Amino acid sequence: MLRGIDVSAYQSSSYGTDGLSFVFIKATEGRSYVNPKLAAQTKHGRDAGLVVGFYHFLWPGNLTAQAEYFLSKTPERAGDILAVDWETTGEGTHASNAEKDRFLRMLKEKRPRNRVILYCSRSYWLTVDTTSYAGDGLWIADYVTAGKPRIKAAWRFHQYTDDPHDKNVANFTSRAALRDWATP
Repeated sequence: MLRGIDVSAYQSSSYGTDGLSFVFIKATEGRSYVNPKLAAQTKHGRDAGLVVGFYHFLWPGNLTAQAEYFLSKTPERAGDILAVDWETTGEGTHASNAEKDRFLRMLKEKRPRNRVILYCSRSYWLTVDTTSYAGDGLWIADYVTAGKPRIKAAWRFHQYTDDPHDKNVANFTSRAALRDWATP
């Protein structure tokens, strides 16, 4: 299992990278928020030789505008991973299954040189999701033993804790295998 983290504006631009193989960086949310530390956090991950991914916090509605906004704020670079963060918004709503699926497909169509994955909690996967569509892979949040999420579905990434920050593992044998997969 490879180790990695995910970061947002709440974390430092010079987050620790020792022992890590990848980082996911929050890029955007909805149609108006961009992480003010995006460029610095991206440079820090690339300078450390990490596989870099970016995620968009999905809101219901305006999917084309959200996809265009997300893609306009993230580098167009083969081998970067694009993730859709599907969970409850601050207003207590969430994108529907059809919206989540359409958004993933739009990203895949617009960025064919990038893997596109779905991030969601175990609860969402088991009780909200009805299509099991996760693009090129599932990034599941379940705060249990690293690499042992309590789901039957195949997964690529597992967020297993948020203490003291979000920590993840990837289901790849090596960083080279992750890089090979990340570049379709």
